[in-house]
Amino acid sequence: MTPQIRFSHFVDQFPPLELPITFGEETVRKISKETPPLPPRMIDQFLVPMEPTLVNEEFTEFIACMRLPDAEEYVGLVYWRADLAQYHYTLVTVNPKTEEVIDRLILAGTSYDGAELTQTTAAITDALMIYQVSGQGSGKEFDFQASGSTARRFQLAESGKIIEL
Repeated sequence: MTPQIRFSHFVDQFPPLELPITFGEETVRKISKETPPLPPRMIDQFLVPMEPTLVNEEFTEFIACMRLPDAEEYVGLVYWRADLAQYHYTLVTVNPKTEEVIDRLILAGTSYDGAELTQTTAAITDALMIYQVSGQGSGKEFDFQASGSTARRFQLAESGKIIEL
């Protein structure tokens, strides 16, 4: 039997980037140039259990994007997941003692359902406020209309809970 990877070693794969930071279309290109790919065993042991949807190893890719500043009650990690016709940046908070997920939020990304394209951009401030803006478009070209966009705000609490404001 293959030995388990330590959680601390998994967390070390996520670079501690400075806040504030914005997650958009180009962010993963910048981050992936400096962040080595996560080993498949690490993905299987830690990320797959955090995901609510099925992970198809043939068509799914993960990149460790960043680690939030150290907190007493949680470890905050942002990773990128790409599947067919969609990719997302996900923030997950984990209890470092039990390794259980405290909370999870899809921060930003793009998805296409065959008719409508949805793009979301998010920013995390140094006060751990999360600002998210989403827009939809249909057809072959994404025609962003401010009137059709939605904005949401979240606060990352000391407990690791992500609270919508």
